[in-house]
Amino acid sequence: MYIFICEDSLEGILTGVYDACSGGLGHRNIHLVSSEPENYELFCEYITVSPSGEKAEKVINTILSRFGRPFYESIYQAAMSGEKQEGKKMDKADAIYETILLALAWGDGQKVLLSLGEPCVYRVFELCRRTNREACHHLQFLRFSELENGVLFAIIHPKDHILPFLAEHFSDRLPQENFLIYDETHQLAAVHKALKGYLLVGAGELDLVKIKQYSRDELEYRKLWLAFFDHIAIDSRRNPSLQMQMIPKRYWADTPELSRYL
Repeated sequence: MYIFICEDSLEGILTGVYDACSGGLGHRNIHLVSSEPENYELFCEYITVSPSGEKAEKVINTILSRFGRPFYESIYQAAMSGEKQEGKKMDKADAIYETILLALAWGDGQKVLLSLGEPCVYRVFELCRRTNREACHHLQFLRFSELENGVLFAIIHPKDHILPFLAEHFSDRLPQENFLIYDETHQLAAVHKALKGYLLVGAGELDLVKIKQYSRDELEYRKLWLAFFDHIAIDSRRNPSLQMQMIPKRYWADTPELSRYL
């Protein structure tokens, strides 16, 4: 048995798919994992896969040309999930690999996506659902604040790699704004320049103390909003448990009116 150890990213996983398909080792003898195994199995050969943009692009082009964009989007969303393998659940890299193999065998990507009785397809469905749910929550809860230089800034702490989804959405909704969305969990930032596209950049060295220089208008509007929020509240009916149902507590730190209660 051959175990391909891939980087936990779309590029890393699709590179693993490319190497597994082109290695001539036999599909039944191959598994892909998206993280270093905690326990190594006997009689298995472990192969570390180095991400390759060229190889990943070839896999993407094959998927798009043979199975269409809906199938690719499912693979993409599954790869963006931050869920780690737990218990007997199939690793997401292996689920993506086997789903692509199934589509190649059947020649119909849409039919494969509807075949939830297949363990690999159901796993991809679970991962897609998780990523979509996380993205939808952040679209509702994300808050922009205006900095002194006029740039709109937001910070998020997602479980999944949803920054590309958010960047694409807000580039469409706010095309004339300069904005920056900082994903502190994955140390990435989406930078959008007015009337242009966005870029994803590494943000490991981003200085939040310097960047959080809010404009005077932003501070005034924030005071007004917090005063309104407090004024309409009924202290005797304050219900933190209900608030956590409406906005999960892990989002509170990035929400001005609720971060005060942490």
